[in-house]
Order: sequence, then C-alpha cells, then structure tokens
Amino acid sequence: MRRTLIALALLVAGPALANTPSPYAGMTDRPIRALSAEQQADLLAGRGMGLALAAELNGWPGPAHVIELAGAMQLTPAQLAATRRLMADMQEAARSLGARVIEEERALDRAFSDRSITPADLSARTARIAVLQGEIRDVHLRTHLAQAALLNAEQISAYTRLRGYAGGTPQHGGPMPGAHRHH
Repeated sequence: MRRTLIALALLVAGPALANTPSPYAGMTDRPIRALSAEQQADLLAGRGMGLALAAELNGWPGPAHVIELAGAMQLTPAQLAATRRLMADMQEAARSLGARVIEEERALDRAFSDRSITPADLSARTARIAVLQGEIRDVHLRTHLAQAALLNAEQISAYTRLRGYAGGTPQHGGPMPGAHRHH
C-alpha cells in the first residue's frame, strides 16, 4: 500500500516538476551569464562586495566607513588624507582586477556558448578567474590592515562602536609588526 501511494504521488508530481522553470531561466539574456549587471558594476567600481568581512567584523576598519565617520572618530587632517589615498589606491587596484575578472568571465561564457570549451581549457580559465578573485579579496583585506595601522586604539574602538560591532572593543591585539600608530 505504501509503495502504491509513493508511486502515485510521483506520478502526479512528476509532470508538475518537469514544467517548473529553472530559477536561472531569466539569466540567459545576460551578456555574461555568470555575472549580473550589478556584479559587473561592483567589479568595475572596485566595491568591497563583502570581501573584507573577515576584517570588518573583527574590528579592522575599512577606509570608506572611516571617511564617513572621520568627525566622530576625531581623525586628524593627516589621517583623513592618508585614508583617502588608501581608499583611492584600493579602488584603483580592485577596479583593474575587476575588469580582468569580467574579461575572463566573458571569455569563459563565450567558450561555452560557441561549444569550444575543453576540460583542459575549462580548468585553466577557472583557475585564472579564481586567482583574480583572490587578488581582489586580498586588496580589500590588506586595505583594512593598512587602515588600522593609521589609527590609534581609541579611534578603532570608536569605529567599532559606531559601526555597531562588539560594544566598541577592538578584536585585534594592537598594531601589526612594523605598523606606526598615530596618537
């Protein structure tokens, strides 16, 4: 009896499941199917895209938010200028890498589209994309390290508190070796 009910349920559900469109169906019109327009814009603008959350959520400030909070953090003019340079350098590096990711994704998409992809080609292409994505993340995370080195403990504590993390207590043990803290 139980087998009969399961078979009947599958028979009834089968056609309904077969007619369910894929959640990806609307993505076939994208110029690069693996990247949304928003993802491409983020890559070309050098935006963080959550890549530096390991730093941000552990008390390592990022320059965009430090600039926003400069007054409340009591940044000196020199710290603000250095933070702006840090932000510009990070965006320039991330934009360049982002453009390369888009080029590689476009080429990968084209290779699938024109059916020229081979297993070896696929491995090489995905490896290049992975390296570039890792380099973008490295740029963003390193920028958080450099930003923390520009600030004193009180400023980092204020940042952490103002951003709503951990009651304002920095989560790292102080400056990195060789870093100069401005007091």
